[in-house]
Amino acid sequence: MKDLGRIAVLGGGSWATAIAKMLLEKNDEIGWYIRRDDRIQDFIHTGHNPAYLSSVHFDIQRIHFCSNLNQIVEEYDTLVFAMPSPYLKNHLKKLKVRLSDKFIVSAIKGIVPDENLVCSEFFHLVYNVPDENLAVLIGPSHAEEVAAGRLTYLTIGCADEEKANTFSKMLGSDYIKTKTSTDIIGIEYASVLKNVYAIASGICHGLKYGDNFQAVLVCNAAQEMERFLNTAHPAQRNIMDSVYAGDLLVTSYSNFSRNRIFGTMIGKGYSVKTAVVEMEMVAEGYFGAKCLRDINHKLHVNVPIMDAVYNILYEHVSPNLEIKLLSEAMR
Repeated sequence: MKDLGRIAVLGGGSWATAIAKMLLEKNDEIGWYIRRDDRIQDFIHTGHNPAYLSSVHFDIQRIHFCSNLNQIVEEYDTLVFAMPSPYLKNHLKKLKVRLSDKFIVSAIKGIVPDENLVCSEFFHLVYNVPDENLAVLIGPSHAEEVAAGRLTYLTIGCADEEKANTFSKMLGSDYIKTKTSTDIIGIEYASVLKNVYAIASGICHGLKYGDNFQAVLVCNAAQEMERFLNTAHPAQRNIMDSVYAGDLLVTSYSNFSRNRIFGTMIGKGYSVKTAVVEMEMVAEGYFGAKCLRDINHKLHVNVPIMDAVYNILYEHVSPNLEIKLLSEAMR
């Protein structure tokens, strides 16, 4: 088993908090980068994250909190990034320490805007992190259920299977089941696509389409996901594996899904701007829809659901009209 050294979580949100909870069940100590010093002080004072998953209490003595990105990167060997993809570039602009000799785990379910790269590609191409030092952590999972200790299945993608297995064992427990995959780019793209499809599901829910249509929508979304993945990153994969279809299902149907909630607001008549402001948390699918649209300009995959979401969010097409046209094309 490979030694992954000291581990740090980077990010202060709900998924970062859930990951920290999992890691502390197997590690004596972790580092934790949170950008705001006031949040760190509140965390230390109360013993829980003041803003997210406040029901999860931590042994503060086992956490080295730090708001200095360079310090946390320099002191730790394995870095688990769990922050919204739109913020990743700005965070890393502060970095003066090399990432290329670190083991990077991306738990970010999004694409880096402007770059139009999934996060493993971004770390590899921009920060020269070798493939064997890159991993991705994908669901199906909601941070709220991990916090509650509910049975959860996770997939760790990595070119180095031994490192993937080692990291998997650090997360595994009686309620966390893990497996590994070498389809790193494929499962990253799937994690972005399912957020867009969850917005579509939410829009339809907001428009009061019923469960019958939702079932057809999600089935078509799975087929669309498979077409896109087979074109963007051809590989041997089974779209019915939990990391693909399972993640799609939980994000499309769960009340914990911020992308579904965001879509529901749009379907109910909220403007995109109002929905973004009122959400308070980032709906990755909003940014993903535009990035995927740009990527698909080169791929030319038939993706009517993705196109419909883009048209509603960015072209200001009426959700009623767009979903009606989409529904008439489905079988």
